[in-house]
Amino acid sequence: MSTVPIQARKAGFSYRLGAAARKAREVATVAHALASTDHVVMAQIVPMRFCNLSCAYCNEYDKVSDPVPLDEMLRRIDHLARLGTSIITISGGEPLTHPDLDEIIGRIRHHGRIAGMITNGYFLMPDRIERLNKAGLDHMQISIDNVQPDEISKKSLKVLDKKLEFLAQYANFHVNINSVVGGGIKDPQDALTIGHRALNLGFTSTIGIIHDGDGQLKPLRDEERRVYFEMRGLKKTNYSRFNHFQEAIANGEPNDWRCRAGSRYLYICEDGLVHYCSQQRGYPGIPLEEYTREDLKREFLTEKTCAPNCTISCVHQISYIDHWRAPQTRQITPGAGEGLSELVNIHI
Repeated sequence: MSTVPIQARKAGFSYRLGAAARKAREVATVAHALASTDHVVMAQIVPMRFCNLSCAYCNEYDKVSDPVPLDEMLRRIDHLARLGTSIITISGGEPLTHPDLDEIIGRIRHHGRIAGMITNGYFLMPDRIERLNKAGLDHMQISIDNVQPDEISKKSLKVLDKKLEFLAQYANFHVNINSVVGGGIKDPQDALTIGHRALNLGFTSTIGIIHDGDGQLKPLRDEERRVYFEMRGLKKTNYSRFNHFQEAIANGEPNDWRCRAGSRYLYICEDGLVHYCSQQRGYPGIPLEEYTREDLKREFLTEKTCAPNCTISCVHQISYIDHWRAPQTRQITPGAGEGLSELVNIHI
């Protein structure tokens, strides 16, 4: 792998100005979340269930779905804005296969919201990155599972390293590289190789734990735990570093927290239904267009019995803002998912 220096753009006035403005908006988002509980902090929305890859652990894709029509996606973004959503993250499937992705990102930014995306990175070429810059993307996350592709995952550093170099050269948005341990990943040391490469390119780096089909605990083996904690010691400045729930997850221990899914965090599938998260689809299962602030209030006060053993990082991070307030007075036991899926570390 070649060594790409931090490009001149990172020292340029326009890049520094954009990064400073993005940071200011993120600080304002956290301040608003601390000051008020009547709005969504983060929504994850799926415009495309189709994915060009077939990772063995993933249950969040298919090979047949058409893209959600642009007009419908814009209506969903508009309604999320009406619910006061601060951060809208586009996921999939593979969102870069949606023909109107730039317009979707543009609509998020039109409402003044922070626009994020989770992608496998396969379609990232210089011209595509420049289009994402123009659309106003704020954050991108790429999960890289191994150094060499295998039957578990083709999201390998060997395949994607050139894409990372393109991002280092052309991206005006923040880039995080997420590596994983557990769930059949053969060599835990790959996570360290991937993390160091990300930091050398000027990106941030996180590590996730493969969880089971309910988003529940799957304790790490000794070598996986060692690599996990070594990765946490690498230089990072992202919010997830301060979220200590992952230490308990790595040790196979439950966490004591109040899940605010369905309120502060929403997952909207390709059918436009609101779910607690990617692993608890069907709860509450209400069409987004019918979702109101009364629904947000109800779910804010609803205890989810899957919470103690949950490993869904983005829900933990958003819910952590409200850990100290409003004891939950209702209770629900969500259903079960199928297969395995990746714990995702999303920046805010």
